[in-house]
Amino acid sequence: MVSGKTVVITGGTRGIGRAIAEKFFSAGNKVIVLYNSSDQEAEKMKERGFYVLKCDVSKRDQVIDTAKKVSEITKTVDILVNNAGIWYLIPFEEFDDEKYRRMLEINLNGAIYVTHAFLPLMKEKGGAIINIASNAGIGTSALGTTFYSITKAGIIILTRRLAYELGKYNIRVNAVAPGWVETDMTIGGKSEEEIEKLRQWFRERTMLHTTGKPEDIANIVYFLASDEARYITGQVIVADGGRIDYLTHGI
Repeated sequence: MVSGKTVVITGGTRGIGRAIAEKFFSAGNKVIVLYNSSDQEAEKMKERGFYVLKCDVSKRDQVIDTAKKVSEITKTVDILVNNAGIWYLIPFEEFDDEKYRRMLEINLNGAIYVTHAFLPLMKEKGGAIINIASNAGIGTSALGTTFYSITKAGIIILTRRLAYELGKYNIRVNAVAPGWVETDMTIGGKSEEEIEKLRQWFRERTMLHTTGKPEDIANIVYFLASDEARYITGQVIVADGGRIDYLTHGI
């Protein structure tokens, strides 16, 4: 049980981030949500008792300013979840520098900026950092995900390096690598027919013949943040229904 803790979640107003925020909030934690564009959702969460701060994690100055604001709300942060991310499907031969850089800036640089800025609030008491990676970062056969995969592979090695460097502060660092999860990022703007085709494509590529829900990932994050996971650090938990289409057998 994780209760009475202070939790900071990036990208916490939608999709997986929202499910994670709801999980911790319902268990009686102080939840501070960082978001960039979902103003209406952010306002609704604020009305319910969440702390909500607007911040583009790809802008280091904004992240530093936000960490200062959080330090006025709480003296320490117990749990940090680096969830903010975007993706674009880009076949390699259609390389788009702007889209690639945006993914890199948010998915990878954002996690670095946020962790660095919030570390002073975690060092004294220790705690848990959970990064949201992707099974794409390990190497699945979905076309058009090469550049997205690079950013998520970066998250995986960042997780292991931070576990090594921050262990002296009793800070555990782990990652969750989801498979395809139905969120507005993965199905937004698509027709019901298109969504069903996507569902079927991913069902056929999992051992469990199913797709993920945001709550599936939130449950793992919650466990990794708990005392029950006190002996776990530097690990990547893959939650993808047992994908069978990895490009190689290596890790």
